[in-house]
Formats: sequence, structure tokens, C-alpha cells
Amino acid sequence: MLSHSSSRFHSLNHHPRHPNPAIYSCSLSLPFRISHSTLKFGAIDFKMSSTNSTVSCNGNSNSNVDIQTMDLGFNHLDLDRFVDVGNKLADAAGEVIRKYFRKSFDILDKEDLSPVTIADQAAEESMVKILEENFPSHAIFGEESGWRCKENFTDYVWVLDPIDGTKSFITGKPLFGTLIALLHKGRPILGIIDQPVLRERWIGISGRRTTLNGQEISTRSCPQLSKAYLYTTSPHLFSGDAEVAFARVRNKVKVPLYGCDCYAYALLASGYVDLVIESGLKPYDFLSLIPVIEGSGGVITDWRGHQLHWEASSNSDVASFNVVAAGDKRVYQDALDNLQWY
Repeated sequence: MLSHSSSRFHSLNHHPRHPNPAIYSCSLSLPFRISHSTLKFGAIDFKMSSTNSTVSCNGNSNSNVDIQTMDLGFNHLDLDRFVDVGNKLADAAGEVIRKYFRKSFDILDKEDLSPVTIADQAAEESMVKILEENFPSHAIFGEESGWRCKENFTDYVWVLDPIDGTKSFITGKPLFGTLIALLHKGRPILGIIDQPVLRERWIGISGRRTTLNGQEISTRSCPQLSKAYLYTTSPHLFSGDAEVAFARVRNKVKVPLYGCDCYAYALLASGYVDLVIESGLKPYDFLSLIPVIEGSGGVITDWRGHQLHWEASSNSDVASFNVVAAGDKRVYQDALDNLQWY
């Protein structure tokens, strides 16, 4: 049963004024690039023909598209099972998190001084248990527990962030999320953003349209920075050259906004904001976002326009990444040009 706020948010993502969806034809292509008529995300080449695009940033849908399934190198029945288990993971984590939300509990500081709670740890363990029961040969990389697998490398790796936005969680703000990604040979093929308090769940799947609570969604059009609504978690998370680069973009957007963590990317996928720019993200912070953003028609890369990629293994270095996501390729390119991250 959806809460009142969840039901309202869910219904807003239906676009009845776009009865004729654009058609995407898909072929394999490398490397990543963007042109006027083609969006290329990793190994998937989406060629777009749309009669329902707009050029304003007032909530209009960017496009209503049908992303056809394709050969991704594994059985599509397997993909359906992965999605089913991914939902079970989100359900289990959400059940744990709701028990602790706005309750009293101890807060610990990790080595990097970021906070962690019993809710983070228990939610991750609940997901790990389900994965070990369903996919014992798959590896797991969790924010709290790192690599779990007898092998050093596997084709399938689940990357888990039980509470992305722990500071929001501990201060009672329901804009954090549980992030779940499944990598196949290093590429995210499944991404889930789950907000367990509002009971909103975005699911991105390679070759398919992104959904919010089962309803297909899309990003909105935005032709340039001067019309864009921009989110970042906090301006205090930028430093040095990254702070200067971010300021160049922030000073040109219509409205800069703060404080949503992963929820900002979910709002972008749903067509409510236009741009998200962040610095210093870890792989478990962004890997699940890639299928969600791309499956809704958006773009997500590093600040140089390169694909976001992380090789997960027992010896992997949890590096930091600068991330930019946009709902429209025009405002995305405008952001890259102003970041000047060469």
C-alpha cells in the first residue's frame, strides 16, 4: 500500500499528453559520445526519433520512449530474476530502516569521519543474507562490509549502499535512499533507488524503460543552463579546483538546490529537475544510478564526459569520482563546457 505522498508522486509521473511515444532502435556501439540524433550510453546506442519533445524546464516530459530489449550477453529470464531479487533486497532493507527512522540510536564515525548507524549495518546484512541464499556464486560489495566472495573476480557483482544519505537519515529527513546495483562484467545492468519511508522505488534495467513504482518515467527537456534546476548534496563537499568548477555552473543555472543525496537523481529521472553535479562519490554511491538515469532518457558521466566505470574485485580501490547527470543532452553539454574539467 502506497502512502498518500507516494501515491501523489507516482501519479505525477504519468504523461497522458504524450500519446505517441518516440521509438528507439538499439545497436551495440562504443565509445560513449553524444550527437544531435543519437544518445550513446556505454555499449548501448539509442537512436531517437521523437515528435513529442519540448524546450522548456517546467515539468514537460523530455520524451516518451520505448526502449527495446536487446542482447546484453545473458539470458533475459535471468535479468527478470535479478529484478525480482533486487526488489526483495529493497523490501528487506526498507523494513529494517523504517524501524530505526526518527528513533534513538548510536551514531559512530568511520575512518573518513562519515557517520554510520546500526540501521546501515543491519540493512546491509539483511540484503547480504538474501543474496547468499539466491546467488551464492555472485560477489557482493557493500559500503559497510566491502567484498564478499570466495573468488577474487566474478562476472556478477552486487554493489550495495544500505543508506545513501546517512546524515539525512539521522536528522529525520526522508530524502535518503537504499542503492542496489548489479554489475555484469563491470557494467551496471540493474539499478534500484529505494526511498523506504515514502515507499518510492525507481528501477533501471539495461535495455528497458526506468519505472517509479511500476510506472514508466522520463526526464524533461531543458535546452540550457539558464533554465536549469540544479541539485547537489552540499556545496561544502567541493574543494579546490572542483569547488571553482562547480561554481561556474552554479552561477549560470536558474535555481541551485541542495540536500537530496541520491534522491536528487531520482527526481531528475522523473522529470522534476534538470542537472545534478557532485564531487567525491564512491562507486556504491553512483553505480545504481546509471541504469535509472539512462533508462529514463538522461545522461550520467564523469566531469570529462567519460563513462563511469569501476572494476569490482577483492582488491579494488574504492576511488572517488566526480559525477554529472542531466535529463537533456543539451544542458549536459552546457554543464561540461562550463566545468572545464580537462
